[in-house]
Amino acid sequence: MQREGRYRQAPGWTNNCLPMDPIAEIRRRFQKYPGVRIEEGDGWIRYFPESADGFVVEFALDDGEFVVSFEGWHERFSDVDEALNCFAFGLSDECRLKVISRGGKSCKWIVENSEDGRWIADSETGLLIFRFWRSPRVDYRQNDLIRSAVAEP
Repeated sequence: MQREGRYRQAPGWTNNCLPMDPIAEIRRRFQKYPGVRIEEGDGWIRYFPESADGFVVEFALDDGEFVVSFEGWHERFSDVDEALNCFAFGLSDECRLKVISRGGKSCKWIVENSEDGRWIADSETGLLIFRFWRSPRVDYRQNDLIRSAVAEP
């Protein structure tokens, strides 16, 4: 079940009006970050991380809903502002993706958020058929395109 309002607005990504075209709005916001690698198609836009430690973030339109994906993890939204906040969250250093692999194949993706210096699991997506007999390997991936404000002492 989706909990409304759980994604905080990332700095510089505030939603002060409902965009007519969320893909165009994301493209406009990426102009603040020269050199960022994105791909765009009919009804979707995808961000590629600058480092191997990051993960791909995608925003897509699907039958009147909005789908945000972080590699294998995904969530559907009916509210465009909530979807845009989730997309921006995936670009920020306050989000981390825990990826569990078995036999060299990713099979579970867990989105974590930073709270008081600790990583808290938020939601997960997993495959139904996976190599359960193989030992799990855990990798952590994190983007830092949008950096959280750090309070000065």
